[in-house]
Formats: sequence, structure tokens, C-alpha cells
Amino acid sequence: MKSMSESKRPLRSISIVIPARDEEGCICATVEHLHVELRLHNIEHEIVVVDDGSTDRTWSLLQGLHERIPQLKPVQNPGPHGFGRAIIYGLERISGDAVVIMMADESDDHRDVVRYWDELNKGFDCVFGSRFVKGGGVIDYPWLKLRINRLANTFLRLLFRMKLNDTTNAFKAYRREVIEGCKPLIAQHFNLTVEIPLKAIVRGYSWTVIPITWRNRRSGEAKLKIKEMGSRYLFICLYIWLEKYLSRGDYQMRRSH
Repeated sequence: MKSMSESKRPLRSISIVIPARDEEGCICATVEHLHVELRLHNIEHEIVVVDDGSTDRTWSLLQGLHERIPQLKPVQNPGPHGFGRAIIYGLERISGDAVVIMMADESDDHRDVVRYWDELNKGFDCVFGSRFVKGGGVIDYPWLKLRINRLANTFLRLLFRMKLNDTTNAFKAYRREVIEGCKPLIAQHFNLTVEIPLKAIVRGYSWTVIPITWRNRRSGEAKLKIKEMGSRYLFICLYIWLEKYLSRGDYQMRRSH
């Protein structure tokens, strides 16, 4: 893992960006449980939920929930739609000093958001959760997707010569300046989950890994399809690999001395 910078400005608040498409069965519980967890730890926060063209009651539920939870900031992505586009739309509207990208289906553990916050406050630029290190775990992970996941992450570890073994997981935390430093973000679909962390690593931001837990969704339908794991992921990985080895450091973060 990359070492920390010597000095970092203190963090005051965190934004959580949650893309949501047809998540009426779980979005309220996700927001409510996350909000309670962050309040219990006195963490100033906003929850930016991006409705990405839902055709069910997701948007109306979010509007009603906003009346009870002012920290909720529901926004609608007018299109074009896509997982990556929804996240980028949300990232452009955050006000926090740091951001966590989180799934709408409660597959991610809200308690891990607090742990991300604690690690960021130690001075790290990025905190990457891994389900596949000691202390982490998965519950009810579909067998075929798990096998493909492990193969894809092994490929990334070898390609980029790094120790991170869960790059493809979307659930990660960043200081706001990292997001700015990784622009332009070009992945429009689930491949954004690898674009941001790989760019952050290649561009010289500090990072650490903590164990996290993941549980398969209990309502609704999974949005990531196996066919998504192909050419789009390969394109973004090779794009960043070329930056790493051919750009001569043109995009690396410049640290002040």
C-alpha cells in the first residue's frame, strides 16, 4: 500500500454517493440505517442518492424520505443512464471533504463507512475495502460471479503489480481531491469501479486496505450482469495501464514540499 502524505487538511464532513435504479424494495432501509450509523458516531454527512431512470417508486420514496432526513440529497440523473454515469453525476454534486461510493441494496455494511472515515482521518487519500483479506467476508455470493471476480482481480494484481485484491468492488472511500485528481472519469458503466481506484494508485495517491463484509441483496434484481465483465473492463484497465507505463508521470499528483 502507498504511504501517507506528511500533512493533510482535517476532514469535516463526508458524502456518500449511492446510485439507484428501481430500488424501491431497499432504498429507504439503506438510507435510514446509514444515517443512523453516522449520527451515532457524530459524523457530519450527506447522502447523495442518484436516481438513474427508475421506473418504480424509488424517486417518490426518496422525496418522502428527504422530508424526515434532511441529510439525504436525492437527485435525478436525466440521462443518458448507466451505473458509472450515475456515480459521476453524484460526484459532481457532493459537498463533503471526502466521499464513499456505496450500493443501494444494503450489500455493503454501514459500519464499514465509519471505519473508512476513521482511516481517512489518519491521513490516507483513499481507503479500499477488501472482502478477501483476513477479517473480511462475503455472504451468499453467487458461485459463478465469485469465480469471475477472483480471476479478474488476480489479473489486475498482476497487470499493475499491486497487492490490492478487491479492485472491482465499488465500495471505497476517497478524499475529495482524489476524485478531482482522477478526472476525467470516462467509464460509463460498472467499469467505473476499477477506473477510480486504479487511477488513484497510478497517480500517486496514498491508500490503505481494510477488511469489509458483503451480503448479497435481499430484494430487487442485481444490476451487474456477467457480460458486463468483458470488453468494458478490459478497455479501462488497459487505458490506465498505458498511462502508468507510457505517460512518464504526466498525470501524477504533485506533492508540495
